[in-house]
Amino acid sequence: MTDQDQDTLEHPRTFLLVVDSSAELSAALRFACRRALHTNGSVGLFHAVEPSDFHHFASIADLMDTEARSEAEKLLQRVAADVQRQTGRMPTLYLREGDTNEQLLAVIEEQADISVLVLGASAGEEGPGPLVTALSGRLAGKIALPVTIVPGNLTADEIDALT
Repeated sequence: MTDQDQDTLEHPRTFLLVVDSSAELSAALRFACRRALHTNGSVGLFHAVEPSDFHHFASIADLMDTEARSEAEKLLQRVAADVQRQTGRMPTLYLREGDTNEQLLAVIEEQADISVLVLGASAGEEGPGPLVTALSGRLAGKIALPVTIVPGNLTADEIDALT
């Protein structure tokens, strides 16, 4: 066993996947799961619930925030079940409230076992998506780990061939 193999066993790498309801999530999810399987790693799932901008009535804003959090929890549970099916392990869930970029940076800084950030990129004309754009631009120097951008139009066979 090499020193690198021993280090992987003692400090398994976590592939952190940003979860949303985009079409490209499935490609990024498959990539993260396959990489975790092949490196004896694990998958982490991140989602941030942005606070509502409805400030006219506090009770309505609170209700909107509660509903948004409930929907986020359901989304994370659905994706977690898929990770379990693909890897045989439950992922670590990171559900935060606040600005997505700020909360993502905070989770990466707080969790030393996260070694790769995995993002799905839209193949559409609108561009790769706001998070991919931000992380490859103004936030690029703020992340101290590799970022893997998975094109959302890759097929399962193409992802399997890459991993």
